[in-house]
Amino acid sequence: MITIIIPVHNEADNIPPLMDKIAVAAKNAPITEVIYVDDGSTDGTPAALDKACAAHKFLRVVRHGGKCGQSAALWTGIAAAKSKLIATLDGDGQNDPADIAKLYGQYLAAGAGRVMVAGQRARRHDNIVRRLSSRIANKVRSALLKDGVRDTGCSLKLFTREDFLLLPRMNHLHRFLPALMQREGVTVALCDVSHHPRAHGVSKYGMWDRLWVGIADLFGVRWLQSRAFKHVEIAEVTKGKSNDRVVDAA
Repeated sequence: MITIIIPVHNEADNIPPLMDKIAVAAKNAPITEVIYVDDGSTDGTPAALDKACAAHKFLRVVRHGGKCGQSAALWTGIAAAKSKLIATLDGDGQNDPADIAKLYGQYLAAGAGRVMVAGQRARRHDNIVRRLSSRIANKVRSALLKDGVRDTGCSLKLFTREDFLLLPRMNHLHRFLPALMQREGVTVALCDVSHHPRAHGVSKYGMWDRLWVGIADLFGVRWLQSRAFKHVEIAEVTKGKSNDRVVDAA
């Protein structure tokens, strides 16, 4: 079963149309739960989510008392999820929930084990500044981390809840999910997905605020990669006889 996690901050107008699309997508994929994490919204988002809960019984809402950031919101939602599989979506309506069926099919084809399927936007509908800055950032990141992903900024991803909860709890981890998953021994598969223009609201990210923290985070993730345990398979576990009591040989 799949739980969809959607972090939002001030996205009131995007909630009704996105929930309608998710309801349609659930006919083609085993989506049984949707969790919106309201990351300290100050607009009509809480009211819009309350109204959506009345219309969609599979929707749950978790609220942060203040703005904590997208990665913290993801962690909150995934920790609260009931399903084995997690699909992540942006709350701005630019990801298409219909693509979750494609990611799920690729997950099954890959063996349904320790696999993350990462969406890659086939054609981005953003302004030229965002596209150019993202292209440069992806090239630098891929060259340094060698994660083999050309569009790690696409929020549409599918992975197991268990694998995500093994990752280090850090700000901005959502920008480096493929590399961090690979560090834990997870196979990353790629899937081309659609991308839509933003219909309501404004982006919460600018080029400069992402640039400076991105540089620091990039070297931090590279350091984590260099300190990872070697991945081994446990071939055998031997169990000794159990005793009624343990005697201290000393």
